[in-house]
Amino acid sequence: MSVFDRNWADVPDYFLGVTKEIWEDRRIHALHDYDAAQIVVRSPASVVIGNDGVIAAKLATLTEFPDRQLLGEDVIWTDASTAGYGSSHRLISTATHTVNGVYGAARGKTLRNRTLADCHIQNGVIDDKKLMRDQSATVRQLGTDAESFARDLITTEGGAKACVKPLTQMRDVVGPYTGRGNDNPWGQKFSDVLTRMMSADMAVVGQRYDRAVMSHFPGGEIGHGWAAIDSFWMGLRASFPDAIFAIEHVIGREDECVAPHATVHWSLNGLHSGWGRFGKPTGAPVHVMGISHADFGSLGQADPRIRQEHTLIDETAIWKQIHLHTGLFDD
Repeated sequence: MSVFDRNWADVPDYFLGVTKEIWEDRRIHALHDYDAAQIVVRSPASVVIGNDGVIAAKLATLTEFPDRQLLGEDVIWTDASTAGYGSSHRLISTATHTVNGVYGAARGKTLRNRTLADCHIQNGVIDDKKLMRDQSATVRQLGTDAESFARDLITTEGGAKACVKPLTQMRDVVGPYTGRGNDNPWGQKFSDVLTRMMSADMAVVGQRYDRAVMSHFPGGEIGHGWAAIDSFWMGLRASFPDAIFAIEHVIGREDECVAPHATVHWSLNGLHSGWGRFGKPTGAPVHVMGISHADFGSLGQADPRIRQEHTLIDETAIWKQIHLHTGLFDD
């Protein structure tokens, strides 16, 4: 019997329980049981293969933020039958920066940010993961910004040639999971909304989002109403106007006691050729990895609309790609 079958009631129980066990209960070694030996972990910052690298990264994070706490907000999942289970879970974490590390000199400041993670479970272990942390929220709370942090990180890591290279299409690898999610209508509705916005059909905001929608975007940005949705998505598209937008994975679900919800894993690939969220165009080739969650509902008889959205991209990884293209670093 697998670890998943033996210890956990269902997929949400698995992810929320394992997360607490690893991070807060300090059973980091248990990753040898929960992760496949050759797990593929993609984040916008890099690609890591093997759970030894995953364990090393968690040790480093817990050293720098020893009181890190991760609180589960949602798990959107699908039974892929013989292909295992696909999921996307959302966490909000609190942590105090008490030890010098990747984020610089410790200031004792308590931070809060979100994480979105897409995972695949097969034979009781996670063998494929796409991980997204709100890095720009972290660095903002530490007194800097994503652009400056990315520039300093390149220098800290040894310059343009030696530094850890961000994830791009060329650096990506084919993992064990190649599924596309499910065909639940809530996932299809959300996928259609994102596709229309990335096709410059911004009228969809007023058509598909509730007028009082709450939005959560990179940098810890919290918005209310249509204007915040319009501003983020238009600003992102304006920075990469000719980039190819692709839907990578979609899950929709209806569960008891929660609103219908959906998750979309998506990407943008192209040049930084426009004025937008990332400032003056540089012509840099950029890969943007994104994960979005949406909750649907209605307060009356009207058709359900999106009442809450969480979207994350790693702005520090995007700025790192831009800085590496501009070639302003001495090796």
